[in-house]
Amino acid sequence: MLVILLNCVTLGMFQPCEDLECQSEWCIILQAFDDCIFAFFAVEMVIKMIALGIFGSKCYLGDTWNRLDFFIVMAGIVEYSLDGHNTSLSAIRIVRVLRPLRAINRVPSMRILVTLLLDTLPMLGNVLLLCFFVFFIFGIVGVQLWAGLLRNRCFMPDDVKALYNLSFMSPYYMNEDGEDNPFICSSIKGNGMLRCSEVPPLKYGVECTLNASPPGHAYSGLDGSSNSSCVNWNQYYNVCKAGELNPHKGAVNFDNIGYAWIAIFQVRSS
Repeated sequence: MLVILLNCVTLGMFQPCEDLECQSEWCIILQAFDDCIFAFFAVEMVIKMIALGIFGSKCYLGDTWNRLDFFIVMAGIVEYSLDGHNTSLSAIRIVRVLRPLRAINRVPSMRILVTLLLDTLPMLGNVLLLCFFVFFIFGIVGVQLWAGLLRNRCFMPDDVKALYNLSFMSPYYMNEDGEDNPFICSSIKGNGMLRCSEVPPLKYGVECTLNASPPGHAYSGLDGSSNSSCVNWNQYYNVCKAGELNPHKGAVNFDNIGYAWIAIFQVRSS
């Protein structure tokens, strides 16, 4: 148990992103501890195999928890054998996370509790089935009510862009957060919360309040700013229509039942 607890500490203190090549003194110390812990587990496995035998109902591999120990040790052997052969070991090193589970086999009360939990898993089938129907029903409702609505953005009319040659402006209004927190508008016939008339004024240090002057005027405001005032181009984003992108790089929407389930799960989790 002491070795298992020590292994938990070393696994928690390991920070691979700070030292990918493990050249620092701290990483070398942690690696030395990990090697000693692996050697301890390997020797323990060999002693048990000699004492109990390997195959059979009463032998070492006849016990489920011993098979878990055997799998962890063999994964470690594969990792050490492939080390230095330019092979990606990240998938194999994940098995190290299972080492703390060896504590279950050492504490009888904990082993009984885990066994009871595993025995109740089949009984959770009805609960999972109920959750599936709930997600399915609300997913269908979401698709029927909101399919495509999260794509709505406030666009600038083509005639305005052509009239003032606004090549430097985005086709639709985007705030500072961009598509991570988009301005989702509602059409005139819709019952949403935001209209394109509520797009905030453009800011260049100061809040822009001017309207665009007619083309050919001495000051049309095409530069977008001045020391005292600037043209509020955001007021011309007044056409609410569907674009191509959903929020969060397309991950949040109700366009089909699959994405509806993901959105409902995110809402449920939060």
